[in-house]
Amino acid sequence: MYGSDKAITDDTDRTEFRKTEKKYKLYYDQNSKRKKQPKQVDLSEVLDFKSFLDSYHQNGELPPEIVVVDCRFDRPVFGLESRPGFYFIPGALSVDEQCRWIRESLMSFPQPPNRTNHNAIYGPINDLFIAVKERKVLVEDENMPASSDYASNGCVGNGDTRRWSFCEEDSVLLRGKSCKPVSASVLLRKLRWSTLGLQFDWSKVIAASVFFTFAIPVY
Repeated sequence: MYGSDKAITDDTDRTEFRKTEKKYKLYYDQNSKRKKQPKQVDLSEVLDFKSFLDSYHQNGELPPEIVVVDCRFDRPVFGLESRPGFYFIPGALSVDEQCRWIRESLMSFPQPPNRTNHNAIYGPINDLFIAVKERKVLVEDENMPASSDYASNGCVGNGDTRRWSFCEEDSVLLRGKSCKPVSASVLLRKLRWSTLGLQFDWSKVIAASVFFTFAIPVY
């Protein structure tokens, strides 16, 4: 009884994005005596735009909720009647272009002064993708004095940015219990979002234009 109540509470605390992520996440059957078998995922509510596109090209038919928007593009643009403002452009980016933006999302966009979901705990993190390739770990040194240098240039962190740094995993073992290492690969896997462009200064309720910033990518 109490377990079910807790599950409901946890679910209501999640964002819509997180609920969807959990719903379609790949789970494995733990009761299987053989090799782990993936559990079946209910895809009945998933919209398959590739099948819509194929059907549209073959006979011009679409499901009731799907409409074609006249945007004068060289390809059809689909919309949802129940979701005004949502549009889907099939094949808008080539495979090479998709790969480029994926790389940018991992290597360039999370760089300070842009903020990520890691800022609240670790402060700004530099070169996370490179640290993963070099198999480094992020280390908190409790004996090192805290500093808020990043606050002076517009980066919002945890106030202890100097206490965290990437280093070789072997060197962490030599430091003893004063270090709390976090694998760079774990941080990259848990990277959820990154801001772009000017960073907003909430204390002054203005965009912090005086601070150094990367330009928003233009496609």
